[in-house]
Amino acid sequence: MISPGTSAVQLEDTIVALASAPGRGAIALVRLSGRDAFSIAGTILRSSPEPRIAHLCDLFDGEEKLDQALVTLFPSPNSFTGDDTVEFSIHGGNLVSSSLIAALISLGARQATPGEFTRRAVLNGKLDILQAEAIGDLIDASSHIMQRTALSQLDGGLSRRLLKLRSDLIGLEALIAYDVDFPEEDDGPVPREKIDQSAGEITEALQALISTGPAGEVIREGAIVVIAGPTNAGKSSLFNALLGRARAIVTEIPGTTRDALEAVIDSGKWPLRLVDTAGLRETEDRIERLGIEVSQRYLSSAAVVLACGEDSRSLEETVRVVSGMSTALAVPVHTKTDLVSNERRIPGAISVSAETGSGLQDLLRTNIPVQLLLLPVIPAGKKISICLSDLILAIHHKRPSYHDWFKVFLPAEKKHVSYSDVGVVELYCRVIL
Repeated sequence: MISPGTSAVQLEDTIVALASAPGRGAIALVRLSGRDAFSIAGTILRSSPEPRIAHLCDLFDGEEKLDQALVTLFPSPNSFTGDDTVEFSIHGGNLVSSSLIAALISLGARQATPGEFTRRAVLNGKLDILQAEAIGDLIDASSHIMQRTALSQLDGGLSRRLLKLRSDLIGLEALIAYDVDFPEEDDGPVPREKIDQSAGEITEALQALISTGPAGEVIREGAIVVIAGPTNAGKSSLFNALLGRARAIVTEIPGTTRDALEAVIDSGKWPLRLVDTAGLRETEDRIERLGIEVSQRYLSSAAVVLACGEDSRSLEETVRVVSGMSTALAVPVHTKTDLVSNERRIPGAISVSAETGSGLQDLLRTNIPVQLLLLPVIPAGKKISICLSDLILAIHHKRPSYHDWFKVFLPAEKKHVSYSDVGVVELYCRVIL
């Protein structure tokens, strides 16, 4: 089957491209694939290496030696594309790879278009479209969870799930068709309960698959975590500290940050898209006002807001202001704790210092009290903790009220136990994940 816009002539072309990242490096990989791949490679190699064994060979363009490389031949159909394929592991750098590619093109190969090797693998039945997408996700992976998810999809996990659904739908269709076409058979009509049960199981499987959509978005894009607060509250310093490098400019001048800065970090479980925003305050400065408007837009789409303040009064005010701008959970973050040691602490607030690094790991991994999220559920005075990344995923599954979705994700036999039991929260996390 040929996709729209793909001619048969193009599919018969022998294509070549740099398969590794361009630029200076120790090794580069050039891939040649198509029906004439072996004959073209033979001219460059001046020999015919044994397939599936890496051979150290000299590469020639006419009488000029181009490089010494490890060359491996993969005969059709047992190659990535399903066509005859040759891979040249050459010395890195732009000149060596471009010289080899130019020599291969002069012998009849064509420069591959972006993604053409993978497209041929799909057309030749080596991959399905979901596995092809997984290759792109794996290349773009910015977190361990995205890497694991892409590998699972590349291994055919999602494809098998869809094939099972397809098989079940065909089975249900066959039951209904049999009942319609042969109602008077000896076995009698198909029991309605059997059809209802089969349809119900398929519906549940479809709903379970659809429900993974929000989590998939978090895995690919990162959950938006907005750092908000007044000017000079230590937001940019916290942003830099969490990122591990100086991305945002930090000065003692109020209003230094005029625009939103984004960066993705791997929290260990889920990617977090941190956003440093302009300080929330009334101002006559037109440029700063535009920056505050950008901050408000980010707040409206945030999964979690880190509401920052350097003292209890400003922190309480930040939480109040942020709650009026966003429906996201506002986590109070007491900043600059290295400068103020005797300041009254707000219950549930997380104390951090960008200067010393204290509290940063707590912010990412633990000590976010669940009672901030589940006030109607947890008995007064009881405290349990859940990590930020799990909290974000839970928010993506929320029901009309926090109380409802928390109960929904607990197994039926656990719905009446004490919510102050840390073990219940751990169980809840496992159900969510």
